[in-house]
Amino acid sequence: MAEGQGKSKAAEHGAAAHTAADGGHKASFPPFESNTFASQLVSFAIAFGLLYLIVSRLALPRVGGVLASRQQVIDTDLNEAAKLKADSDAALKAYETELANARAKAQAMAAEVREKLNAQQEQAKAQLEENLATRLTAAEATIASTRAAAMGNVRGIAADTAAAIVERLTGTNPAPAVVNAALDASLKG
Repeated sequence: MAEGQGKSKAAEHGAAAHTAADGGHKASFPPFESNTFASQLVSFAIAFGLLYLIVSRLALPRVGGVLASRQQVIDTDLNEAAKLKADSDAALKAYETELANARAKAQAMAAEVREKLNAQQEQAKAQLEENLATRLTAAEATIASTRAAAMGNVRGIAADTAAAIVERLTGTNPAPAVVNAALDASLKG
């Protein structure tokens, strides 16, 4: 323990000796010392001048060159973009024109096909009506001849029936001329 106390006393003695060697006060911050202010200003002016020369001669031309090349790239890109936009606008206009032409052609073709189909339908309809009219005329002629034959047969059947009725009622067979005269009188009125 005595040895530890001896070391601390020696450290205190060394610190006191150091303070005494400096005159008993601490040194000030060098930039705030008034006796070195002029030399600091000269050093600052030289450092600023060297920094200015380095920046103006080396760094700024490089930065300016980079900015100029970048501006040139930007201008080239903008010009190319404007050209491509003009090309795309022209292509779009051509596309819209072609689309309008194709629509007009399609509508014309549809109208032409519709007209052809309507003409074919009208022609088929006319042929069908003509065929039906011919068949109707033939059917009416057949009906008329069948009616005439039936009417002729009806007269004969009516005469036979009337003769049979008279014979049954009276027991005598009437003369065919009398039956025909009675039928004519009955049909007239």
